[in-house]
Amino acid sequence: MSELSVTELSEDLRRAIESLEKTEGLSTVGIVTRVGDGVAWVHGLRDAGFSEVLEIESDGKTVEAFALNLNEDEIGAVLLGEDSSVKAGAKVSLKGTVLEVPVGEEMLGRVVDPLGRPLDGGPAIKAKKTGLVERNAVGVMGRKSVHEPLMTGIMSIDAMFPIGRGQRELIIGDRQTGKTALAIDTMINQAKQKSGVVNVYVAIGQKLSKIARLVDRLKSEGVMEQTIIVATGPSDPASLLYLAPYAGTAMGEYFRDNKGHALMVYDDLTKHAVAYRQMSLLLRRPPGREAFPGDVFYLHSRLLERSAKLSDDLGAGSLTALPIIETQAGDISAYIPTNVISITDGQIFLETDLFYQGIRPAISAGLSVSRVGGAAQTKAIKSVSSHLKLGLSQFRELASFTQFGSDLDEATKKQIDRGQRLTELLKQPQYQPMSIWEQYVSIYAVSEGIFDAVGVDKIKDAQAAVLTKLWTDYKKDMRELNKGGKATDEVNKLIVKAAKSAAKGFEG
Repeated sequence: MSELSVTELSEDLRRAIESLEKTEGLSTVGIVTRVGDGVAWVHGLRDAGFSEVLEIESDGKTVEAFALNLNEDEIGAVLLGEDSSVKAGAKVSLKGTVLEVPVGEEMLGRVVDPLGRPLDGGPAIKAKKTGLVERNAVGVMGRKSVHEPLMTGIMSIDAMFPIGRGQRELIIGDRQTGKTALAIDTMINQAKQKSGVVNVYVAIGQKLSKIARLVDRLKSEGVMEQTIIVATGPSDPASLLYLAPYAGTAMGEYFRDNKGHALMVYDDLTKHAVAYRQMSLLLRRPPGREAFPGDVFYLHSRLLERSAKLSDDLGAGSLTALPIIETQAGDISAYIPTNVISITDGQIFLETDLFYQGIRPAISAGLSVSRVGGAAQTKAIKSVSSHLKLGLSQFRELASFTQFGSDLDEATKKQIDRGQRLTELLKQPQYQPMSIWEQYVSIYAVSEGIFDAVGVDKIKDAQAAVLTKLWTDYKKDMRELNKGGKATDEVNKLIVKAAKSAAKGFEG
């Protein structure tokens, strides 16, 4: 890309600018002075605003772009199409709109790109409404405290780090530790529990084969009908990767603003920051730490602030966010991880060591936290999980200290035995979210010491036997418990009785 200023332009280009200035003025019309790497520099267009859509006419085609750099004498515009058809000297005009995407019920069950164009081979989407890609977050007075649970179906999360509707909970960890798996299980659980929550999954620079597998899985689980997938691949231009999470959020906001509930999954914001860095460096913005521009914090804060639990006056809808961040060798003190940790209301940290030990989901009890906590937890789960996180953290500390020692006092031995059973119990296969009553029964049985005589390797078998027995013999009571209210003494007695009889078959 040439480094010419307007005064150093070729004679032809200067004549074209002068002619344009005389005939149409440079307030609403401009001219491309140079182009390359998906960025066009435009002279003129003095009336253009940030994120406004520009139309570039070149070789009989119209290519759209949006204004990102508003300099004194020129505009840096990011192209939304291929830059091969855009040439210096092309005429640029304002479209008169900022970036918008189609939103509404018509988007459900579809795979689209960040501009709302279908990618699934289905018919064109005829949405009646559009939503702004960039939009201000709801103010303080338009919000309500987060208090409704958003059940993930993952026992270790619902019990220790509960997520509420309107919360932003970061999923963070190295690559291949099960981050996306947690988000997908949460999406599946919304359909299984008939919660009425719409899923919006934003794939940022993900392999298209991975997205295709995800769509197949969601269809087989019956979740796709209440899901929108906004997909971008590694070969897509940086402009589409940059727009993807904002476009997905606009689609989710439609349901939030119409008294509904939506769950946003951003997979992942590390790639989003890299795409923004690429665009910023091409736009000649000064690089800062790790070559990211100085406003990279604002990039994610203005995105995640749009997730909220709305006040009753605004319809009491909610938009919950599960952003995903990939770390390098578990380094959560890097630039982008620390940024997003400080924006969100807690994080679920996945440890590589736990993953390779076979503890899946590999959630670190010490480094994970939910800043909403018990306020967004069902009364049933809250009543049995109060000491769970502390007990598990202490067990992992004790286990690492005592692995070389053989002489343990009785209390320490008992704590380690209980911790081993609890760790085994919290293991959960992918695509198998658990309902409230199943989680309550499992935690209650272990914390009451009913499984203390059961071998660690038989805990999962004993758990399955208890759940089967209770569902067979006391289905009505379990359905009542599944509503989330605090369990009665009678129900607890039924659980103890069933657990003791099931545990007998697995002792030793």
